Amino acid sequence: MKGYRISIIRHGMTEANEKGIYIGRTDVPLSAKGAADLAAKMDEFDYPSVHRVYSSPLRRCTETAEILFPYTELVPVDDLSELNMGDFENKSIDELAKREDYNKWLKGGKDSRPPHGESLEELTARTYKALHNIIINMMEDGLTHCAIITHGGVISNMLSCFGLPKYEPSQITAEAGGGFDILVTAQMWLNSQAFEILGYCPYDKIEDDVEY
Repeated sequence: MKGYRISIIRHGMTEANEKGIYIGRTDVPLSAKGAADLAAKMDEFDYPSVHRVYSSPLRRCTETAEILFPYTELVPVDDLSELNMGDFENKSIDELAKREDYNKWLKGGKDSRPPHGESLEELTARTYKALHNIIINMMEDGLTHCAIITHGGVISNMLSCFGLPKYEPSQITAEAGGGFDILVTAQMWLNSQAFEILGYCPYDKIEDDVEY
């Protein structure tokens, strides 16, 4: 049965990431260091050749896509945006640590949400919608390997909810410019809403053997 491979990659670093500040829907660009780190990763590792890139519409993701896949069609997908952090947006952990509503949110379940923000349950619903539309689009267009550029929270949630084998979100985190390859078939997705987690992306460079 035909398989469809997707490389799911987290965006590069922003100044807010470097300072430990929560950013969800705030549309910030990559930092100069974040862009430079992505360029360095391209020298150190092999990123896949893909037919299309689906990306969160936020700048930190589209800029990452333009660096890693400069000659590949880019399709923005609104439902790949990061979790809406509501009143916790643009605040550091140190700023929030003494707030009762913040600590209540940390201890809450999937239906807990930041004030004026979004719950993990709501994130899961739109992540499913995004994945479903991407997978169906790939099947219809005959694209066997594509990339998704999105956010750390989206990736952890996506892989823990729909990936096999099963992992807790904390066990399946992506570093900036890194992520995971997944493989899905029509039967797996349409019958079980599941995909197989293959391993890390990008890949270690394979050095050519040198004969002396």
